Amino acid sequence: MSVTQTVEIPVSHKLTIDVPPEVPAGKAKIIFFPVSAGKESIQRSEARDIEIINKNAERLNAEAMDVLSYQIPIFEEDDS
Repeated sequence: MSVTQTVEIPVSHKLTIDVPPEVPAGKAKIIFFPVSAGKESIQRSEARDIEIINKNAERLNAEAMDVLSYQIPIFEEDDS
């Protein structure tokens, strides 16, 4: 889940963040960047993430298949 919200940074550089209820509790990463660099920065970051995933997809898929091969069925199949 990703939530984008533009805020005005005060001179004190102190913010209080009210998190929407649809955001699950737990750890979250908050990234700050100037609005002027916003969209290009996000697009570059997303493009870089996709490039990294695609570059490693074959290896990651092979690793996942290897892990799945060690699983045993929990329930026996019904032959009737």
